[in-house]
Amino acid sequence: MSNVKNYAEQGGDRWVVNGTLEVTADGQLLIDGATITRATTQPDSTATTVEELKADFNALLTKLKDAGLMELE
Repeated sequence: MSNVKNYAEQGGDRWVVNGTLEVTADGQLLIDGATITRATTQPDSTATTVEELKADFNALLTKLKDAGLMELE
């Protein structure tokens, strides 16, 4: 048995990473063919009404979807 931190399990259907997974500028992460990226920053909410809070929350959801971190409707 090997004592490596990162390996493919028997059959190759599962990768185990017990170290650092680094994706360089030329690399990409895909889920079902969709590229995953960092979400853009969402500023802290300063909402004072429910309507403003709703707008801030929907802006966050849009950023997560645009980054590929949530499925589109």
